Amino acid sequence: MTFLSESPSIEFSRPLFASVLGNTALSMVPGVSGAGPSPKKTVFTPILDAEMITTGAITSMPLKPNTPTGCPTPAVITRAMATLTGIEPVFVNAGLFNPPTVPCIDVYGAPGGDPREGDAVPTVRDLLTAGERVGRLLSRCADLLVLGECVPGGTTTALCVLRALGYEARVSSSFVENPVHLKDEICRGVLERVESEGATDALDVVRIGGDPMMPVAAGIASTFEGTLVFAGGTQMLAVDAVLKGLGRSMVPLATTEYVRTDASANFEEAVAAVGAKAYYVDPDFGTIGDAGIGRYCEGEVKEGMGAGGAMFLARVMGYSEEEIRSAILSTVRSFR
Repeated sequence: MTFLSESPSIEFSRPLFASVLGNTALSMVPGVSGAGPSPKKTVFTPILDAEMITTGAITSMPLKPNTPTGCPTPAVITRAMATLTGIEPVFVNAGLFNPPTVPCIDVYGAPGGDPREGDAVPTVRDLLTAGERVGRLLSRCADLLVLGECVPGGTTTALCVLRALGYEARVSSSFVENPVHLKDEICRGVLERVESEGATDALDVVRIGGDPMMPVAAGIASTFEGTLVFAGGTQMLAVDAVLKGLGRSMVPLATTEYVRTDASANFEEAVAAVGAKAYYVDPDFGTIGDAGIGRYCEGEVKEGMGAGGAMFLARVMGYSEEEIRSAILSTVRSFR
C-alpha cells in the first residue's frame, strides 16, 4: 500500500487541525481503556495529550508520552505533524473531569457518565448546539479543517452508539488484545436501555450511551463552511452515524492503516454499512527505525488524538512521505 490510500483533490489556503476533548466514566472501568497508566488516570489523557501537542512536553505530571511497553502515544505523532506543518492546533473541551492546562474552546459540557447507570450525556442537545456555534467560529479561521478527538474509553461508547443505530460494528482498541467481551457486555446493557425506552432518534441514542465528544463534533460538522475531514477511526465513524441519523451530511474519515487491518474490528465493513468514506495512512512504522513506534504494526495503540488525520493533513499540504516519517522519528527520539 502507498502512504495514502487515495489522494483527494482539495483546494484550500487556510488549513487547521482541531481536536475535541472529552471523558467518559467508562474509561475508569478496569480493562476498557489502555490510554493511561491506570484506569483511574485515563481521565487525564486528553489533558496531557493536548499539553504535549501544544507545548512539546508533559509538564503537569512526571510522565513521558509512552505506554509501559515504550510505545509512543499518538499525541507524539500529532505533535510531530504540528511542528512540521507549523499549524497551531485548536482544542475544544466537550466535557472533562479536570480542567485543561492549555487554551481550549470550552462548550461547558460535563464528562460522560457510565451508560449502564443512567444517561451518559443528558445535555446532548445543548452540546450539539454549542458544537454548531464552534463550527461557525472555525469557519472564520480555516477553509480546510481536520477534526480529531481524544476520549479514552471512546471506542466503547462508539460501539454502543453504532450498534444502537443498527450497525453491526466491531471496534478497535488501544490494547494489543482488544477487550471485546468486556465491551460487548457493556454494550448489551446500553442496548437494553435503548430498547426499553424505544429510542430511535440519534441524539437520544447518544444521550443514553454516547460521550460528550459526539454531539460537539456533529455540531461542528453541521456548520463548518469549508472542507472538513474527520481524523480518527471508529469513534469518528460513530459521529458520522449520528450525522446520518440526523439527516445531515457525513464527513470523510482519515485514519491509520492499523485501524483498517485490526482483525478484532471490522472498520471497513462498518464504514461501508454507515455509507461513509475513509482515507487510510500507512506510515510503515515497522521500517521507521524505532522499535517503540514499530509496535503500532503489532496492534498496539493504532490511532488516537487525530494522529492519522494529522499525517493526512501534512501529506495533502505537500509534505513528502520522507519528511513526515523523519519528523515523527525525530520527535519520538526526543522523548527517549
